[in-house]
Amino acid sequence: MARIVKKFGGTSVGDIDRIRNVAARVKKAVDEGHEVAVVVSAMSGTTNQLVGYCRDAAPLHDAREYDTVVAAGEQITVGLLSICLQEMGVPARSFLGWQIPIKTNTVHGSARIEDIGTEKLEECFKGGRVAVIAGFQGVAEDGRIATLGRGGSDTSAVAVAAAVKADRCDIYTDVDGVYTTDPRIVPKARKLDKITYEEMLEMASLGAKVLQTRSVALAMKFGVRTQVRSSFEDTPGTLVVDEEEIVEQEVVSGIAYSRGEAKITLVALEDQPGQVSHVFGPLADANINVDMIVQSASDDGKSTDVTFTVPEDDLQRAVKVLDAAKDQLNFQELQYTGDVVKVSVVGVGMRSHAGVARKMFDVLAEKGINIQVISTSEIKVSVIIDAAYTELAVRALHTAYGLDAAE
Repeated sequence: MARIVKKFGGTSVGDIDRIRNVAARVKKAVDEGHEVAVVVSAMSGTTNQLVGYCRDAAPLHDAREYDTVVAAGEQITVGLLSICLQEMGVPARSFLGWQIPIKTNTVHGSARIEDIGTEKLEECFKGGRVAVIAGFQGVAEDGRIATLGRGGSDTSAVAVAAAVKADRCDIYTDVDGVYTTDPRIVPKARKLDKITYEEMLEMASLGAKVLQTRSVALAMKFGVRTQVRSSFEDTPGTLVVDEEEIVEQEVVSGIAYSRGEAKITLVALEDQPGQVSHVFGPLADANINVDMIVQSASDDGKSTDVTFTVPEDDLQRAVKVLDAAKDQLNFQELQYTGDVVKVSVVGVGMRSHAGVARKMFDVLAEKGINIQVISTSEIKVSVIIDAAYTELAVRALHTAYGLDAAE
């Protein structure tokens, strides 16, 4: 017997038939003797509709009232799933975030979980009942409902699993696991049986949409074994686990890409101590995240070019901020484009194998793809390239690192 937390997203609970399908999956686990808690999202499309209502009511609305509105979607789902489980003869009880309670900070709209009460959940386990928990929400220090931001139900599920010391957290989605890359681009992509927390965190932050980044970081922090599974197929998924659980690690586990990137270059920026801080300080003040950074000094040492990337959605704001600071920064020209993509090679095996980056650069050169920016870490190499070459680059790299499925 195991203690399992199961999370179902919006597409998994999109209508009553799908909610009954979820209930059947939960019943099967209960019949097998497991202790089960379920975390659910709002029905697909519901949250977007509720967000739209808030924007229509007032473009600059109170974030606390916004949370009150958008948290309502999960209330419907937990009630319906509990009813369906009871109809199937499975004792179940619904919980909203404040009823457990799931305690958060007061950053409404993107709150972070600080503590989870376990007494009521333990009572459910001991009584043979399924706890059906509203994801995406909690209660802030001020006593108001607080939501965790987009993808917050994944975070809720992992946090609950950590709190009740679950043996596993199953995340059910519309895909059947984590693949070596996007199967829509590379039909030969393989589903991974296991992937490390670190690799999954890199893949999620680099554009893979299977798991939300915060949920992976939480799973890694508390050692929650997490499985990505399909809501619609009864097949094994991908386990996200500690590195020690993977006996023989691949040098490269996957190729990730992110289209939502923009590149900015400050040409002939005056080269003196503190100047780069003056560039990135105003961007930080404007809540614009900077990712990859490259600096190249001139031959005479008097100026430097600084190139960096920002989310494409923030490009125009970033340009406006830098233009406003031009007199202080004293650069010659501001160049920018949103027509770029970040492609990354990820794998914990890089720690013990040389030549991974060189192979990436060689493959891209052979395909005539120019690298504009490079960034590395212990387990990844990322490059910025022209967006037109995205599919060619991903396919070529996937093949070069031996990731293609056998025919």
